[in-house]
Order: sequence, then C-alpha cells, then structure tokens
Amino acid sequence: MVAEGGGSAAAGDLASLTGIELLRAIIAGRWPAPPIGRTMGFRLVEVEPGRAVFEGEPGPHLLNPLGSVHGGVALTLIDSAAGCAVHSELGAGIGYTTVETKVNFTRPIAADGGTVRCEGRVLSRGRQIATAEARLLSREGKLLAHGTSTLIILGAAAR
Repeated sequence: MVAEGGGSAAAGDLASLTGIELLRAIIAGRWPAPPIGRTMGFRLVEVEPGRAVFEGEPGPHLLNPLGSVHGGVALTLIDSAAGCAVHSELGAGIGYTTVETKVNFTRPIAADGGTVRCEGRVLSRGRQIATAEARLLSREGKLLAHGTSTLIILGAAAR
C-alpha cells in the first residue's frame, strides 16, 4: 500500500491486520488511505463484517468529453465497495483482487449533485471466490448505478 505522502506502508504491519481491522484503521486515519480516493474524491466511511460504504464528491475533474461524470467513477466506487465488503471478512495476511465487475448505469451522476454514497455487501464467500454487490446512490437516495463483483481470495489458503 502506498502512504498518502507517497511512501509505502510496512508490509509486515499490513499482514498482521485482519481485513476489518485495516479498513477501520483507514477510516480512523491510523492507516493511510489508498491514493485513488484522493485522486477521484471518495473515501471509505463505514465498515462492518460483509459491508463497506464509500462516499464521494463528483466534480468537474471527473467529467468525460461530453461534459458528464465519467462512468468509470461509478464503476470504481462499485468495485471499491464490493471489494472492501469482501476484505472486511478476511483474516490477517489474506488478500483479494477483482476478477470481474459488471455495472448497470441507471442515471447520470451530476458533477454538481453533491455527495454520492456507495454501499457494498458480500453475497457469497468461499475459500477462493467471493461475490459481492454494490449500489451507488445520489444524495437524494436515487439509484445511479448498481453492480456485482467476483473476487479471488489470495494467500494463506484463504483462511
């Protein structure tokens, strides 16, 4: 993991934390947040076993050539929320990565629409494969996009 200042967090420290411990440390500011959040304007705000919630601030820095917020923003939030929901159930030293994410866009994200919220939940978790879903909502609670992710669990026989 890359620390906000550009340095790396110690791998040994990372391996000693369960997924939920790491995610809670990020929320509390005791562990550096991944730089993509700063780049794209989103952050992890809630986590519990099998569930993760991100919030983001769309803005002009996220516009596509047609002047609307790029669909990759929704996809990134859905992938992040689904992945962190799975991560919240993993033991110390266990990693994961996305195999596939499928997203359905239901409404455009307005650059000036205020905070969006993306909630991910684990649907199924085996020893090697997990599936999760996520929903992206506007500040008014309208569904902007929803999707599912398939993730592979890595390391230590996926305890």
